[in-house]
Amino acid sequence: MLVDRFGRQARKLRISVTDRCNFRCIYCMPEDAVFKDRNELLTFTEIERVTRVAVSLGIETVRLTGGEPLARRDVEYLVELLAKIPGLRAVNMTTNGYFLPDKAVALKEAGLKGVNISLDTLDRDRFVLLTRRDYLQRVLEGIDAALAAGFEPVKLNAVVMRGYNDDEVERFVEFARTRRITVRFIEFMPLDNGSVWNNDLVVPAREILARAQAVAPLEPVPHSPHDPARLYRFRDGLGEIGVIASVTEPFCRYCDRIRLTADGKLRNCLFGLDEYDVREVIRSGGSDEDIAAVFQQAVADKWAGHLINREGFVKPQRTMHAIGG
Repeated sequence: MLVDRFGRQARKLRISVTDRCNFRCIYCMPEDAVFKDRNELLTFTEIERVTRVAVSLGIETVRLTGGEPLARRDVEYLVELLAKIPGLRAVNMTTNGYFLPDKAVALKEAGLKGVNISLDTLDRDRFVLLTRRDYLQRVLEGIDAALAAGFEPVKLNAVVMRGYNDDEVERFVEFARTRRITVRFIEFMPLDNGSVWNNDLVVPAREILARAQAVAPLEPVPHSPHDPARLYRFRDGLGEIGVIASVTEPFCRYCDRIRLTADGKLRNCLFGLDEYDVREVIRSGGSDEDIAAVFQQAVADKWAGHLINREGFVKPQRTMHAIGG
């Protein structure tokens, strides 16, 4: 099993299938981002092989990310390959929602279980400011398409940034209460292209929760400490929300994730500075045991936690779109 020196077992694998995206969110990637050549990306067959090895080592769930995972052609075929792996409990996806009107049914039929849709504002002008694209209506249609296709769960991921969208917490809460979705509010993390993030823009989870509570009374929902979001349901039964306090209340001691970048590098932390090359092992003729050894080394080297807001913190060279959200 993949157990690190602090006793944490890796059970979740996040797989980035591409670093490309049709959005240019200010906290994720620069407008002039340079993407990897396609031959540098793992093929679907290579991703399936790596995942099979990971499952043999105790990985239970997979989440497909990007960039924008649906920007990669025929990604539903990859979903189908992964969903058939014995022992893998679920394949989920995080997406910007743009392609869901056309892809939701095919993804559901391929075996995708749940979708997280990134949406940071319900205001069209702000959407253009934050994403540099005028696609809000398309994303809202994507949410409807995901619900109609029967995904369970459907969640919204909203990164809260002071002065940008922090006054929309209540609006998002009402949005969640009128639909079968959970809104997860995420603290702004330093993974942008170096020109946006600073600590003054971080809205603490406790402030987000207080604003949500003002809409309607909340109560905690029991959940695994390994899940990054602290969950709350409304006492009147109309929906629930989550709050992810990555900056002000880190949950590193319970982390059970490992990440695979689109170009085949394992990362044991979103903010990690080291990468472990699986693609080189595969393309040089390595065995499944060799792939397993890379996983084991990556997990063995995992640190106690990131150092955001502490002395010694160094921002990773890769931005979010290149690591995998």
